[in-house]
Amino acid sequence: MRRWLVVACALALLASGSGGQAASGASTLKVGMVTDPSGLNDRGFNHLAYVGMLQAQKRFGVHISVAQSRSPADYIPNLASYARQGYDLVLGVGYTEIGAMSAVAKRFPKTRFAIVDVANGDLAGKPKNVLGLLFHEEQVGYLAGYLAGLETKRLPGRDVVSSVAGEKQPPVDRFIAGYQAGAKRANPRVTAINSYSQDFNDQAKCKAIALNQIAAGSVAVFAVAGGCGLGALDAARERKVWGIGVDSDQSFLGAHILTSATKKVDRAVFLAIKSVADGRFHGGNAVYGLEDSGVGLGKISPRVPKAEVAALNRIQAQIVAGKLVPPKIIR
Repeated sequence: MRRWLVVACALALLASGSGGQAASGASTLKVGMVTDPSGLNDRGFNHLAYVGMLQAQKRFGVHISVAQSRSPADYIPNLASYARQGYDLVLGVGYTEIGAMSAVAKRFPKTRFAIVDVANGDLAGKPKNVLGLLFHEEQVGYLAGYLAGLETKRLPGRDVVSSVAGEKQPPVDRFIAGYQAGAKRANPRVTAINSYSQDFNDQAKCKAIALNQIAAGSVAVFAVAGGCGLGALDAARERKVWGIGVDSDQSFLGAHILTSATKKVDRAVFLAIKSVADGRFHGGNAVYGLEDSGVGLGKISPRVPKAEVAALNRIQAQIVAGKLVPPKIIR
């Protein structure tokens, strides 16, 4: 079974009466998006992609629709359904859709596709009709880790930071590789712990992992696990240590959030849709980093000393200038 969600009715976010359809009628571009099982309420990854669609609808009057996958088994049917219906762009959200995107793009070579977090070159056959939307997660992970490392020097307790990852995949590991390297740059004595939940949905599982990390001395827990990661951040709240959000600015979760390692999935999705509207879409990759504000830190807790923020800004300037290149592989 597939659960279809027409975004014009979803979450009461669209203007009433629009129905997702512009006045241009038959000429209206149609864009469909297939989520991973975390769904639109993940407070991060899928939600950001959806926001990008809403921005494109407002700007270009496109018709938008979302298929929320209950499991990976839904990916191919959902992607293929949009292609069969003649959608002008079909979006896949997340690395877990790599196999499905490879299969469907090959079956529908005349349909335009885009996929978040997957390089075109990693898709079978390197299809010309697929645009990979990629990010320098290691850059913003490094900044988050650097700040966490500074906090280990300032706060009482052990010099330990940690991360709770979802599945082991390149974008997740880029976040963590940068995080660990940044923490050690700020405090060479830091021990960095990482654990994989192998899950992006089960908050209880990520919370249990984070509680174990905190018991081992972690003063800052970086959640890189989608909806599952919300459980890790809740553990940080309960144990009164720092939590670090991911993808979107998760400072709204409470005063325990040190900062968030954000990536502008919404902007990448908007620009992919814009390329279709402008008649400039082509397969390949689009890569976003600190230099073009494709990634960046969210709100930093007001409890962080100004001297630490200033040091953080200097590190960011070095990355943007190419003088400091964060690692992409966990060491």
